[in-house]
Amino acid sequence: MKVLYLIFALNLWCSLIYGFESYYFTTSAQNGDGVYSLLRRYNLDKEPCNFQKFYKLNNLTKDAGLKANREYVLPIMITKYNGRSIRSTIGIEDWDNAVKIKEYNEVILSKQLRQTNYIDSKILWVPHHLYGCQSSVKEPEILIAENREATPKSKSIITYPLFGDTHQEVVVSSNALKGKVYYIVSGHGGIDPGARCTDCAHTLCEDEYAYDVSLRMAKSLMEQGATVHVIVQDNDGIRDSKYLKCDQDEVCLDGKKVLPRQKDRLAQRTNHVNALYKKHKAEGVKEQYALFMHIDSNHEDKRMDVYFFHHEQSKTGKKLASTLQETMKSKYAHYQANRGYHGSVKCRGLYVVRNTLPPAVLVELGNIKNPSDQKRITLPGNRQALAEWLVDGLANFNP
Repeated sequence: MKVLYLIFALNLWCSLIYGFESYYFTTSAQNGDGVYSLLRRYNLDKEPCNFQKFYKLNNLTKDAGLKANREYVLPIMITKYNGRSIRSTIGIEDWDNAVKIKEYNEVILSKQLRQTNYIDSKILWVPHHLYGCQSSVKEPEILIAENREATPKSKSIITYPLFGDTHQEVVVSSNALKGKVYYIVSGHGGIDPGARCTDCAHTLCEDEYAYDVSLRMAKSLMEQGATVHVIVQDNDGIRDSKYLKCDQDEVCLDGKKVLPRQKDRLAQRTNHVNALYKKHKAEGVKEQYALFMHIDSNHEDKRMDVYFFHHEQSKTGKKLASTLQETMKSKYAHYQANRGYHGSVKCRGLYVVRNTLPPAVLVELGNIKNPSDQKRITLPGNRQALAEWLVDGLANFNP
């Protein structure tokens, strides 16, 4: 029983720090659990749509087994109860459904899968079959990272300390991108944090979140056999926390500090890219691409999708940006079907896309001041999904 309380307390704490619009509940599989037994534990086993949603959320096939102690996303939406009614909380008119949701929360409480009722805690559990199966209400933006655990015929493991102690092991399980070179450059750094949200509960700095997504991209590319150069580097590694500390200790690839003046800083990183580009080109490398990772700053109420810039004279850059956009659109269509995606592709004479020799795309991941966009960058699972979706776009690109 103590173990059960500990699992619940840990899940609830993790859920609470993510803030509320709404999100899905996660829990760890126990020894001997299959999909059916796990969903049955949470009274989700009577409706087929719960199974369908579970497979989709976790990117599993119907015959997939579960691994003990691994976390899985359950088709239970967690949202903040407004203190008035269940119907007004989640935007439904159906009285009977609201009663069923109330009863579901009471059953979960009686099974000690949660310790407080929804009225006292202001936390409402909404099972998918009572809300999402037939609902036209948009689901919360929770991006889903791809399941990349298919066992290859052969694989190699390399150690890359830049990714940090818990992520430095890179399992190269595919040669899909072998022979291709990518330059991953996170924006700003040093004394310039880039866009910031200083009115948030915790200050958010563009350079920290862009860097974390950049590292995740680099690792995913390397897992598919690509050669990757991370141009701006820090000693933080990949971080699995919501709030990333703002600092000024970023350096460039050669270990030199990021220069303070903007034009010098941009020239510093493009010079690194161009020098390596010439080296690889002399070695016969045919495909080289540069990605510059940023996060925009706009009005708090302006929600923005991931969008892309390329140089107007680069046909390859435009095609690459369009491929990334189309891949992102397809991911949203699959994982956020009711949300829609409106990320754009535009040409713009930015210094980095204008002065970099390989085809380059500048990626804006969202609006750092918008609460919904913040979930896209602050939730570590979302950062991983962003990285993998962008890598899928690179893998899909055919020049």
